[in-house]
Amino acid sequence: MRTPRNIIVIVSDDHAAQALSAYDTSLTSTPRLDRMAAEGMRFDACFCTNSICSPSRASMLTGTYNHVNGVTTLATHLDNRLPTFVTALQDAGWATGLIGKWHLGHGPDHDPRGFDDWAILHDQGEYHDPILLHGSDAVLRQGGQPRRHPGYVTEVLTDLALAWIDRQDGPFCLLLHHKAPHRPWNPAPGTPVGLSNAPVPATFDDDHTGQAPAAGEARMGMEDLDVLDLKVPVPPGLSSGEEREWRWRRFLADYLACVDSIDVQTGRLLDHVDEAGIDDDTLVVYTSDQGFFLGEHGWFDKRFIYEESLRMPFIVRWPAGIAPGSTCADMVLNVDVAPTVLDLAGLSVPAAMQGRSIVALLRGETPAGWRTSMYYRYWMHLDSIHRVQAHRGVRTHRHKLVRWDTDGRGQLGASDEPRPEAWELFDLESDPFELASVADDPAYAGVRADLEDELLRLEAELGVVD
Repeated sequence: MRTPRNIIVIVSDDHAAQALSAYDTSLTSTPRLDRMAAEGMRFDACFCTNSICSPSRASMLTGTYNHVNGVTTLATHLDNRLPTFVTALQDAGWATGLIGKWHLGHGPDHDPRGFDDWAILHDQGEYHDPILLHGSDAVLRQGGQPRRHPGYVTEVLTDLALAWIDRQDGPFCLLLHHKAPHRPWNPAPGTPVGLSNAPVPATFDDDHTGQAPAAGEARMGMEDLDVLDLKVPVPPGLSSGEEREWRWRRFLADYLACVDSIDVQTGRLLDHVDEAGIDDDTLVVYTSDQGFFLGEHGWFDKRFIYEESLRMPFIVRWPAGIAPGSTCADMVLNVDVAPTVLDLAGLSVPAAMQGRSIVALLRGETPAGWRTSMYYRYWMHLDSIHRVQAHRGVRTHRHKLVRWDTDGRGQLGASDEPRPEAWELFDLESDPFELASVADDPAYAGVRADLEDELLRLEAELGVVD
């Protein structure tokens, strides 16, 4: 495989794979993102190693798990002295840019490093007329002061990205990190307030009796959506069941409208690359920092190791190097982004990176010994908002084992409230919706024992120390 001259990595925020019609046509239509898949490769088993924004972004940049890069929760920021794939590219002479969400801390120790130019949203940023903090490029930063940019955030960020691309005259790597479709899901101006007509998820009425107690304790149900999420009052006279469905349809309508803006602006970027005549030289990645519940199990948000939260969309287009319309069922992770970019750029992958390059997979080849299991860990034990218990687990192609931690291991931003130890085991073939744990089923005793051993093996291999 030849080396692409340019690399663009688009990362949206909380974009569930099931809200991308290249994966699932039941919720919405995303024709421009589908075009990416039709012209490139769609990965069907891409997972995050910690389903929360800052930790997943840190893993993408550094190629390391969160116990190594230190970004275990939303309250732990990235030490910008750590090597990333961007610092390596900059050292090798590539032009590097970052536009959009950073969410890894601000100030001398946490601002983006390794980027020639950067323009980032403060914290989560705003949907309308966003303020961006600008880095080294004088055209972008206008003297170094934060500047409000009129317009809708997804379009504003894309405008800045296209202008940055046009200024490059050598190899470049651009990270375009969208805010959308993160809560509170504010669509573009002119979008009518409405209700989604999507089919109700099969697990919408899950009572969590087949799962660990942690599932029933989480505050991510439709009743937890507030007035900022819903935008309009709940209509009077609804029964409890009707109100619950109304809340879901109201939030989902705005969420999907935000996804539509991502789709439109990604199409603009692809068209721009094509019209500039650099499409054969430019590899474009589209992904999200994690998955998201869209009413499955009665939830919104993420955090859990359950499938809708764990799974990430991941699509790669490079006309000169990837067969159009190809798919990959091999297991890939967010920690694979950094080594893959370096490998594509023809640079050596540091030994400290724990992910693996997927360049062979992009060629349609599965390397010998490719992973058949992955390690997950969520650290924010019983945070004050969503109250999801800390947990860790292992997923194979067939099974998933979850160990619910008894406390937060002293992590910042999390509670130390004790909980009894609990385990879950799901057979993803017979129970794809993860409704009934078989952790205590004698018929699965051997599977559980093997997976407990695999969990310990992965923790030892990755250097996990409590």
